[in-house]
Amino acid sequence: MSVRYLVVPTVDAGDGARSARCGDKTILWGPADQKLGRASRTAPGLLLVTQVGRSFQDEYPDVTPLLDHGRHLVISAADKPRRCSNHCWRVEALKPGSTVVDVPARVARRADPAVSQLLGELAPASYQADLTWFASLPTRHSLSPSFTTAVDFAAARMVALGYHVTRMPITVGAGRSENLIGDRPGSGPGARGLVVITAHLDSINLAGGAGGNAPGADDNASGAAGVLELGRLIASRQWQHDVRLILFGGEEQGLFGSKQYVAALPASERARIHAVLNMDMIAAKNTPVPTVLLEGAPVSSGQLDDLAAAAATYTGLKVETSLHPFASDHVPFINAGMPAVLTIEGADSANGHIHSAEDKLEFLDWPLAAEILRMNAAALAGWLRSLNAPARPQPAGSAVSWGPGRLDIFVIGTDSALHHKYWDGSSWHDYESLGGVIG
Repeated sequence: MSVRYLVVPTVDAGDGARSARCGDKTILWGPADQKLGRASRTAPGLLLVTQVGRSFQDEYPDVTPLLDHGRHLVISAADKPRRCSNHCWRVEALKPGSTVVDVPARVARRADPAVSQLLGELAPASYQADLTWFASLPTRHSLSPSFTTAVDFAAARMVALGYHVTRMPITVGAGRSENLIGDRPGSGPGARGLVVITAHLDSINLAGGAGGNAPGADDNASGAAGVLELGRLIASRQWQHDVRLILFGGEEQGLFGSKQYVAALPASERARIHAVLNMDMIAAKNTPVPTVLLEGAPVSSGQLDDLAAAAATYTGLKVETSLHPFASDHVPFINAGMPAVLTIEGADSANGHIHSAEDKLEFLDWPLAAEILRMNAAALAGWLRSLNAPARPQPAGSAVSWGPGRLDIFVIGTDSALHHKYWDGSSWHDYESLGGVIG
């Protein structure tokens, strides 16, 4: 059945028509005879495309998107391809009332001095050195000898940081590759949870094949080096929960490494996972404002909120969010019911260098990568729970409500001073010292 559609700024969305939001644009549609304005057009139906880079547009250059938001496109049903998906793009019906990409309000939390101190210990030079080393290899194709060289390098780095390292054999089609796993136990008493930090280590040159030059600087030396840098940072503290670093093989051929890892994960380990943080392409600035896309699912909504708050509190990043996970190593975890989030540079489809010999260091934006790492590190600190932070004040005084939706709590802290926190009807505001000494 034909529809009439109109693309408008999100702030102007409405009119009772069916709609779907993609960032700062909304597409409205209704029956073909519905009046939506002079600029409206008709189509036999609307489809949503989710793609890696420009993979769908490169394969179907004659298809003109009705709405283009980079990783997500809306196309006419008249342009529907014969197949609905491969490991680089997916086509599905556009659902009315959906938010394909959201732009959440920037709401900062009170900065935690311990987290700020931790973020000050991020080492851009160390991150850049690891990324540069990975990208110096002729390729990191999952079935190549130089992929094994990259695994050897990363394993040595993890061991030097105090991680227990294992190498998990995997199959990639008819070939064999591996995942690299580094574990560091937490120090908290009692049962401990698990926080997982992942990226894929492999690279690919689609035109050149397995033997083609594939430096993969952004895709995905940027994420793999990020795992090592966050692993280094975490190793400088004691944490309540366990942390696991994973560098996957076989991602570019269809998530082979992460699918096989999740399939082999015991139920007891799945139940321990508090969060999975996946980094895939975090170092190419494709927009005037530094932007990050956080992609997850309802099961990871809490982690999405934490990352967005970390970005607002500790970085200048613009954040977009999506609950349409696709084509990276967070997906197998989500499909198995575990809370996983992808962090990826905004507007990644504008990066025309990936999956080719041109994915080089010269196209990277180091400050963007540093900002994304700051956001990720701040969220990780909350998930892992530092044992090095000063003790929190313990309630020892009054709780006062002086109006609807307002609750004030006064406590004596471990420093013998009076501290205050309050609820404003929507969120808690963290403790502030009122000074003094209370005997």
